[in-house]
Amino acid sequence: MPTPLDPQAIAERNLCSLVNGLAQHIADHVRERAATLGLTAAQATALREMSGPMTMRELAERMTCEPSNATFVIDKLEKQGLVERHAHPTDRRAKRLVLTTDGSALRERLLDLLAQDSPLSGLSPQQQRSLQDLIEQAVVRP
Repeated sequence: MPTPLDPQAIAERNLCSLVNGLAQHIADHVRERAATLGLTAAQATALREMSGPMTMRELAERMTCEPSNATFVIDKLEKQGLVERHAHPTDRRAKRLVLTTDGSALRERLLDLLAQDSPLSGLSPQQQRSLQDLIEQAVVRP
């Protein structure tokens, strides 16, 4: 006879399912909005995360991907005239990624589109902050 499942295990499984569902809704939202601008979801994610000059490694961390994947995305954005690589001021081996004027303008349009009907828009700012705090506690463990 099977043993009853631990209520804590059931609760965690259900929570994981909800978090995965939310992540999928967000990914779908990004993909749909990116397509309206002629971007892939990865390109949109890179633009969204480029809040200022950064290295490829920093961008990859923000995109939660390998630096080689971020390089592929940046190569495409660079060919479109949206991103430039500049010498890093303190590390000869690294390049700093910088948005061009067109890249900054497109990023602003993207951010506006992403804010429209976002999967999180049904939450108040306070609820969004609470959700952020809880996710950070779960992700960043001592």
